[in-house]
Amino acid sequence: MTPRQLQEYLNNLVKNQLQISTMIWGAPGIGKSSIVAQVARENNLDFIDLRLSQLAPTDLRGLPVAIAGNNQKEGISTWYPPEFLPRGGQGILFLDEINMAPPTMQGVAQQLILDRKVGCYEMPQNWLIWAAGNRKEDRASVFEMPAPLANRFLHLEVTVDFDSFKAYALDHNFDEQIIAFLAYRTELLHQINPNSHAWPSPRTWEIASRLHSCKIDISPAVGEEVGSEFKAFVTLYENLPNLDSILIGKGDNIDFPKEASARYATTIGLAIRAKSAEEGINSFEWLTTKATTEWSQLFAGDIIRQMRNKNQLAVFSKLIKENQKLNKFFKDYQELLSKF
Repeated sequence: MTPRQLQEYLNNLVKNQLQISTMIWGAPGIGKSSIVAQVARENNLDFIDLRLSQLAPTDLRGLPVAIAGNNQKEGISTWYPPEFLPRGGQGILFLDEINMAPPTMQGVAQQLILDRKVGCYEMPQNWLIWAAGNRKEDRASVFEMPAPLANRFLHLEVTVDFDSFKAYALDHNFDEQIIAFLAYRTELLHQINPNSHAWPSPRTWEIASRLHSCKIDISPAVGEEVGSEFKAFVTLYENLPNLDSILIGKGDNIDFPKEASARYATTIGLAIRAKSAEEGINSFEWLTTKATTEWSQLFAGDIIRQMRNKNQLAVFSKLIKENQKLNKFFKDYQELLSKF
């Protein structure tokens, strides 16, 4: 499933109060832990992220403490649980990198997952236990998950998806040129390179966005080869149409670029730069006049999200209804989406 579908599935588990242990599988860097944290925030849940690969069995089970009896020959020991385990309220206990933990650690975690208790500790009733891990084919140093443990999990496998990434990037104000480059070269969103310490993934592209916004080379985040290709793409911006003129409705004499990379840069650039509903409408009218339908459709999804993020969606919708050409386009566009 895509990251967006994973988020929807996890939200449904929360809304239906299904305390079913859930395992999320996927390649490193695609946002598994970020999605779980976002689900917790959206549902006002506490969130505890435990990296089991960094813990020893006693870290989870607790420490044995002697309790004296009535005389020197009597006494018992009990286990004092760690402070990071939840004591009350409601939330998500997230066991990240579970299959990178050695078998002894997984064995201790198994008791917590299966019985919701370990040692003298018992999980509060309103807490969910979810976990995540990488697959062997992702070149991760993982251990085999014991069959009894695997059989108690729901298993959700998440794959890289550019549309989910772009929605996240627009919502979190990623650099325009990063989004435009990946729209043009979607295959570079996630590409493990065994010959390089740095390689592109949704996680490293988020880092790259922060670097590029500060005019710092992104190659240390995504690798030299991808970084060089991005630099070449950025030079396109010197020859793009005057986007500012299009945004203010003065694009009648401006043509849509012929090169594919420049077309992506123009379409996404207009969506990101539109600060008001009026600028969004001006851009939309220009695209529907100057470009073929697929570019207007690409723009439509992005501008709606941007208008929502900028609290301009109501005004934008009103202007669409008043514009006969754009109103018809949107009706056809919505009908097309309903078929998928």
